[in-house]
Formats: sequence, structure tokens, C-alpha cells
Amino acid sequence: MINVNEEDYYLIEGGLSFSSSIFNSLTSGIKIILELGRSVGSALRRGSNGTTCKI
Repeated sequence: MINVNEEDYYLIEGGLSFSSSIFNSLTSGIKIILELGRSVGSALRRGSNGTTCKI
């Protein structure tokens, strides 16, 4: 086992600057945008075909 001084800890670099939580939030945002597009497209299609439900 290698002994490391406290000064050496500050010199250690590693990991990614693009963390998995950022990646997860970006994919969630993309999913939301896609779902919003699907629902708007479906509403437009139903509205143009006259197949809307009466409330």
C-alpha cells in the first residue's frame, strides 16, 4: 500500500466533469419534450378529424 501525503491528495484528478445526474436530467428533459410533442400532435390530429370527446 502506498502512503500518500495530504499535499498529494490535492494533485489527484479523476472522474468526469459531466456527472451522471446531469446526464439523467437531460434525458428526462428530452423524454418530456417528446411526450409533449406526441400529445400536441395527437390533439391536432383528433381535432382535424373531428374525433374529439365531448366534455
